[in-house]
Amino acid sequence: MRPFILFLMFVPCFYLSQMKTGTFSDLEHFQKEVSSPVVIHLYTDWCAICKIESFRMNKDDALVKMMNEHFYLINFEAEKTKDKIRFQNREFEYLPNGNSGIHELALALSKNKNQPVYPLWVFLDKHQNLIYYQEGQMTPEKMKQKLLEISAL
Repeated sequence: MRPFILFLMFVPCFYLSQMKTGTFSDLEHFQKEVSSPVVIHLYTDWCAICKIESFRMNKDDALVKMMNEHFYLINFEAEKTKDKIRFQNREFEYLPNGNSGIHELALALSKNKNQPVYPLWVFLDKHQNLIYYQEGQMTPEKMKQKLLEISAL
């Protein structure tokens, strides 16, 4: 019984190695305190590739450490987030369409204005200027490479 209790005590430690995420509403406040590059990850709950990608990214300890220490990550659920969002001095709202919908900000961030491709990655410098844009899956190796490139700027 004791080994089982010890196991249960340490299980939460295995899950501490995850990327810290923020919100658009906290971004302005965060940037005033610590100016750092921003990574925006647009996804949906129905996107299987998004789930696999997220799982793989969070398993890579070096990537998690790099992201948590040097970047501000926003995970943005493009089709379920219904809050009004203020970003880059504009307000964006949820656009309902019957039983579903999409957030205006997802359309604004996407190059495909009719329907974003998920997952979608948008990298901004510390002044919120676009540095890199990628539609579709990103591997942990490519993510680390991009983060290193951005850190060198």
